[in-house]
Amino acid sequence: MAYDNSHVKIFPSYVVGALDITSVADEKYIYLTTIGRRTGRPHTVELWFAVAQGNLYLSHEGKYTDWMKNILNKDRVTFTIRSLNWEGTARIVGGGDTFETGKSALYRKYYGDARKEVIDDWFSESTVIEILVDAA
Repeated sequence: MAYDNSHVKIFPSYVVGALDITSVADEKYIYLTTIGRRTGRPHTVELWFAVAQGNLYLSHEGKYTDWMKNILNKDRVTFTIRSLNWEGTARIVGGGDTFETGKSALYRKYYGDARKEVIDDWFSESTVIEILVDAA
């Protein structure tokens, strides 16, 4: 049976050129597309995101979702912010400086400045995902 993809959102393609990812850092949502580990089909989700040090950061609290499991299977992702499309390589971050950078950037973007203890508590059960954005 043929796959019916009429329900899949297709975002218009624009040439990003030299546009830097920081130019869309103030947008609220990212539309992240992973490739389904079982189906091989695109799987798009709307998420909050933050930009820090030229990379994108996402987070999720609780058990791994399908899109996170898809990243573990295939780390190449595409994403759309403000009708602009990019590609990158995603990874789940377990700790260290990258985890600290991601959680701080996410918290400050959506909630404002806070003490490290507050941010640590907020992310105590969260996973941070880093996306290395491909060069334009």
